Amino acid sequence: MGTLTAHLTQSSSVSFHHSSDEEENGAQMEELTFATLENEEEAEPFCDIKGLVLRNLYGNRRGCVLLGFCGSVTFTAAFLLAFVVFSGRYHCSQVGGLGEQSEHEGGGANKPSDGASGLYLGELREMMRRLLQYEDIYNTVSRISRANHPPGSSEGTALASEVLGRFRKLPMDHTWTESLYATLQFPDRTQRSSLQLVDSAGLISEQIALNPFDYCPYSATGNYTGGVVYANYGRPEDFNWLKSVGVSAAGCVVVMRVGGGISFAEKVWLAERNGAGGVLIYPDPADLPQDPRRLGLNSHTAVSEHVHLGSGDPFTPGFPSFNHSKFPPIPSSGLPLIPALPITATVAAKLLSQLSGPPCPPSWRGRLPYVRCVLGPEFSSERRVQMSVHNVMNPVLLNNIFSSLEGHVEPDQYIILGAQRDSLGPGAVKSGVGTAILLELARTFSAMVKKGFSPRRSLLFVSWDAGDFGSVGATEWLEGYLSMLHLKAVAYFSLDQGIMGDDNLAAYTSPLLVDLLDSAIKQVEHPKHAGQTIYSQAERDGGSWRIMKPLYLNSGAYSFTAFAGVPAMELRFTKERAYPFLNTPLDSVPHFQEFLGGRLGVIGQRLGELVGEMVLRLVHDHILPLRITSYAQSVLQFSAHLNKHSAELQSRGVSPQWLFSARGDYSRAAETLQRAIDYSDVHNPTTARLYNTRIMKVEYYFLSQYVSAMETPFRHVIHGRGNHTLRALTEHLALLTSDPGRFDESRFRRQLALFTWTLQGAANALNGDVWSIHHTRTYTH
Repeated sequence: MGTLTAHLTQSSSVSFHHSSDEEENGAQMEELTFATLENEEEAEPFCDIKGLVLRNLYGNRRGCVLLGFCGSVTFTAAFLLAFVVFSGRYHCSQVGGLGEQSEHEGGGANKPSDGASGLYLGELREMMRRLLQYEDIYNTVSRISRANHPPGSSEGTALASEVLGRFRKLPMDHTWTESLYATLQFPDRTQRSSLQLVDSAGLISEQIALNPFDYCPYSATGNYTGGVVYANYGRPEDFNWLKSVGVSAAGCVVVMRVGGGISFAEKVWLAERNGAGGVLIYPDPADLPQDPRRLGLNSHTAVSEHVHLGSGDPFTPGFPSFNHSKFPPIPSSGLPLIPALPITATVAAKLLSQLSGPPCPPSWRGRLPYVRCVLGPEFSSERRVQMSVHNVMNPVLLNNIFSSLEGHVEPDQYIILGAQRDSLGPGAVKSGVGTAILLELARTFSAMVKKGFSPRRSLLFVSWDAGDFGSVGATEWLEGYLSMLHLKAVAYFSLDQGIMGDDNLAAYTSPLLVDLLDSAIKQVEHPKHAGQTIYSQAERDGGSWRIMKPLYLNSGAYSFTAFAGVPAMELRFTKERAYPFLNTPLDSVPHFQEFLGGRLGVIGQRLGELVGEMVLRLVHDHILPLRITSYAQSVLQFSAHLNKHSAELQSRGVSPQWLFSARGDYSRAAETLQRAIDYSDVHNPTTARLYNTRIMKVEYYFLSQYVSAMETPFRHVIHGRGNHTLRALTEHLALLTSDPGRFDESRFRRQLALFTWTLQGAANALNGDVWSIHHTRTYTH
């Protein structure tokens, strides 16, 4: 993933239409000149050029003078008419643009698309800004987060009906629901999970109080007793450090902090791989600090999150949920085999204060009161921890709600916007913000269509169910329509948790969408700095490239790219100080508004404008503005890393040359396709359709065809998870230096071959027809 991160930090402003625009402008100038000449002949009969020429042939010098005069008048009139027309066009293209950019800088043609009723991109942008209303965003978040609304509950069902009703009141083309049953896990009402300290004889010496509603969905159930090891955030480097100082997590209950850049699911998975018998996760005051107004997470509140290392229904991995009575469940390999519980800072302090063992490194020390940071695993009083987890699996009826505006030129190409609707708590940030912005953008775009906007492509707005359990509703829909989505889905924008502050913007994105975002942040005003664009503020803070970040497992956008091969993005405004109430019962509108200083509506409006700006480009431009050359850079960086070990690999009979060749083929194919687009008449519907079809498939080409979607759902070789990925290949290669004894040559050969063939397949597909592929490769046995 390091290569992807490095690649994403390179922003760009590539324009896809400059050549075609210049050619079109020239053609229009000629047409204007010809039309003017014809009009002048009709309006002024004395200016008969043919007659003047004939008289000149007979030696009439006066005719020559009249001919020159008439020609001068005609040229002047044509020039003035062309100037008026094109200056008006330039003015329209700039309306509403904060960045004052040219067409090249904006990254797209401003000419109205087919059937666009004469509206230019600048006019559409200004219309969208006028129609977006921040009051509706605040009111919707308030209504949604009135109470807990988990999937299957009466509150959740009522909210689904409300969202469906809101969609139906809009002038949309289609509104519908899709229902399915999925297996979700909830706390057992008859038997509560518990935590206690036991003595050497196994007798309970102290019962530790827990909130019965705090749990980790999809935890393993049962009891476990053992010593305690503190593992900081539970990252790979944390467990490696424990090993380096002789502390083993095997057979112990591992205590970890919330955060560290990894999800609960990854923490539990890593603990299980290191032999742990159970996991306890707590929020440390160092990670969720209190501000001067004492607004922060109190020490008696736990943070809850699911622990399934995947997305969707974990009993139908890789395929949609069916009626379980007819199709036997197949447990996901991402389900943990050890129990996990969320605990409060107070409980964590009680446990960690009694540990003995080696001291922690300074960077591991949190801010728990009266805790001397040591690693364990023994208690000073020779006691142990006993944890009991009692959760139950239930089939729950889920409802995904859809509403669409149909495109007028390429209606079978979809730009999808979605947001999680459910929440185990009030969910002001978790589900309220995303749903509010989704509904506001649906209202705004439907109003634009009513006022004359004709989008080239279709817009699909979706409210997903069971997002708190790992994007279950969204992933099940992807699994049900996987065969067609790579032919129809242009891009996906996740609106989940879009507002957690107003200082900085973070964009978790596929590299294909980087140019689109880079152009959009130059057009939208920063929510905190009036008169400045997001781009200009980011440049002052060290560079706009800091905005771009790789997709992560728990993102609402992750499955779209890593599983379905659809370019996806999740945007988020944040503060330097973390929002402390996410995934807790305190994620309410009063707390949220206090954290934002009462600016929820304004920040929501800016986020809506930013997403809307990118959506406008995608539904307006003749050629989809995706950077098809982006993945060549990711592989190039790995190739350089591979080249450092070239001599050692050659000594083992492993040649990296095949990968270098495949990377070159992909780079050339992408650049050739981009040049062909730049020099083509992209306003020709057949040409545009041909190129857009190839552009839409680029992300899909990076799904490995050599692994099973059921066993390895996240098949993307760059963003996915598993031995087929570039990340796994890089980590395995690093063993040549760090631990040569663990380097498995046979496994590495297989990893390298499968990754190379995926990359070569992408290059071949980008080339188009089979006769366009360069057949220079020699195969040996």
